[in-house]
Amino acid sequence: MENLRTVQDFIRWTSSQLSLSDVFLGHGTDNPIDEAKQLILATLGLSLYIPTEFYSANLTNDEKQELFAIIQKRISDRVPTPYLTNQAWFCGHSFYIDERVLIPRSPIGELIDNHFQSLLLQPPQQILDLCTGSGCIGIACAYAFPEAQIDITDISLEALDVAQQNIDLHEMNFQVMPMQSDLFNDIPEKQYDLIVTNPPYVDNEDMGDLPDEFFYEPKLALEAGFDGLDIVKRILRDAIDYLSPQGVLVCEVGNSWVSLQEQYPQVPFNWLEFERGGLGVFSITREELIQYYQCFK
Repeated sequence: MENLRTVQDFIRWTSSQLSLSDVFLGHGTDNPIDEAKQLILATLGLSLYIPTEFYSANLTNDEKQELFAIIQKRISDRVPTPYLTNQAWFCGHSFYIDERVLIPRSPIGELIDNHFQSLLLQPPQQILDLCTGSGCIGIACAYAFPEAQIDITDISLEALDVAQQNIDLHEMNFQVMPMQSDLFNDIPEKQYDLIVTNPPYVDNEDMGDLPDEFFYEPKLALEAGFDGLDIVKRILRDAIDYLSPQGVLVCEVGNSWVSLQEQYPQVPFNWLEFERGGLGVFSITREELIQYYQCFK
């Protein structure tokens, strides 16, 4: 271990250790090198975008001991990196993360980066981020649409505490409003041009097959009944009352998209494609929800 002296040494060694282990990569990274960078740099209090000369900087003994301890937790205990560093990246922005919320990784981020191109007739003025968790989707929408007002909701007060930390971190208190609600139950009557949601959608079978890392995440944010659609069905039923005439619902259902399509074959879900990977996200307009409302009752 004495041969590990620099930031680069630790990134190289950690990526090797990750490759040789059975850790799951999928909470913000998809390869050992990026995982090692996020783990090492964040632990050292450094940005992912540090100048290249920083990589050759020697580390103190205290820094090395801290890194060894956190690397062991990642590999031996299978704790996801964002929970070890309290940091995750979404749409190019850093967010505070802990075990009260799901780790940001939704492909919806690509839609936000592209300003929901082709899905909206005009820039939205009112946006709802339903089941917000850390607040990352709503706050990223605030960056993408600076003229819009964004409401973010969650049933979990613990999650909303984290979301408020991120609202403060990004200085969005005048644009992003958090509120507690069981889906639409406690939201004041209001019409949104865009409702975007990454609700719980993991079915019973998939819950039993998840890698160890997922069991550090709150079950409330993952499991959604036998077919993974308990929450999604409620959203489809009630979203009509909260969408403006030209409003659009964007919803992630992950692997449960197969069950959704099988149960509602007549509904024209617009399944979206992603250049950066991801599946199981659909859009549907208010007009379409009205047309097929009887299916969701």
